[in-house]
Amino acid sequence: MTNMTTRREVLGLLATTAAITLIPNQANASTPITAVRGATLIDSSGARPNTTIVLANGKIQAVGHNLPLPRGSTILNATGKFIIPGLTDMHVHGAFLDRITLPLCLANGITGIREMWGFPPIYDLRDRIDRGEVSGPRLTVGSTIIDGPHSTLPGALIVSTPEEGRQAVRDAKTQGADFVKVYSYLDRPTLTAIADECEKQTITFAGHCSNHVPLGDASDLGQRTFEHMYGLSLATSTRETQLRQAIATLPLDPANSFAWFKQVLEFERQAALSHSGSKAVRLAKRLRRNNSALCPTMVAMQVYSSPADRFANDPRMKYMPVFYRDLWLEQLKSWAPVTEREIRQQAEFFRHRQEQVAEMHGHGVEVLVGTDAGNPYSFSGFSVHDELRLLVEAGLSPKAALDAGTRNATVRPGEKADLVVLEGNPLKDIRNTQRIHTVLTRGRVLGPAERRKMLADVEKAAQEPFPTPQRACC
Repeated sequence: MTNMTTRREVLGLLATTAAITLIPNQANASTPITAVRGATLIDSSGARPNTTIVLANGKIQAVGHNLPLPRGSTILNATGKFIIPGLTDMHVHGAFLDRITLPLCLANGITGIREMWGFPPIYDLRDRIDRGEVSGPRLTVGSTIIDGPHSTLPGALIVSTPEEGRQAVRDAKTQGADFVKVYSYLDRPTLTAIADECEKQTITFAGHCSNHVPLGDASDLGQRTFEHMYGLSLATSTRETQLRQAIATLPLDPANSFAWFKQVLEFERQAALSHSGSKAVRLAKRLRRNNSALCPTMVAMQVYSSPADRFANDPRMKYMPVFYRDLWLEQLKSWAPVTEREIRQQAEFFRHRQEQVAEMHGHGVEVLVGTDAGNPYSFSGFSVHDELRLLVEAGLSPKAALDAGTRNATVRPGEKADLVVLEGNPLKDIRNTQRIHTVLTRGRVLGPAERRKMLADVEKAAQEPFPTPQRACC
């Protein structure tokens, strides 16, 4: 078996970090087997000390204590370390920057991402990753973004009638989208038609809560996820009816539709000041009944709630294409608070929104980890760990935040062998998810040396010319 390593060599694997590639589609007798021994396994079922996990063909074969191993197995001694399932970023933009986004995710233990703006090259990339032709996290890809008239988003697919909405869903399904992405300016009749057509086409829809449709109503229509905490403050406010009437009569200048959007956000800020716990309970019941989840993207929302230059010197900028520095500062000109009063109000609004997400979680609503990577100072891979920290600061326990980041995964036989070996216990300090030793995914073992090389390669690639993307959104 020429692909096997001697026992003496493999016992020192974690020290030397030599990569071992599992080879699929071989006969059982010659299929390489990797066993991770001695770590505390932490997954949705709890913490299991001194666990052995046996991997082969990219799948988990066995989980237990002191398991007998086939002769020639590669053993990774992880004594004193901690293992979690691979992390997932449920709101990403930028998979098309494959030499940046994909390795940054893997190096940070992100083994699955949901790309929120799809188009044919991204569908092709998803399929190439699945075939093993490209190394990257598992990729779920949305449709092109579907929005209503006066959208603030250049490049969005604008639909003005219910029938146009239905056709957009049919086209998304034909093109290969995994789900339909909806946006902020869709009116109720069109969103209703999109929802109905999604059911007919057996495809889900997700995205922004429309500014024209209350969050609970959109959930009743079948919207699977709600991004960025939009609509949550209004839906739980004692002043919801009054503020929604103000939105309905708010003048919209087609030449400056973003001003209308910003005023709606101001109404949301005001709504947060009149929060109703009883309305939150009723909303949570609807979301649970409809299997709707919240993807708050706190990393991005914190940036948009802060002065434009607060995060400009983040050392992780070296991993971003050079055009991002100017692009991000330009984007923030329209968003960032400027005066002392605005800065104070936006910081308070952000705290209220965090508290509302924690409240919804406490009422049993699913919360997803998403970063809005690709938007200002939200970094592919890295920012998942920032999001976990912000969820804990909001009020979730480290275990609850970890479950959100791993989609409540349980490490058991038959599951994909996506695992992250950590140097510290994330249940004691969620920041320990950043202390990554080794990432295992798709039969690859990415130890410290491999991860350092990946990051160095990204840093080098980031200095090369990239076309400035036309697709930028939150």
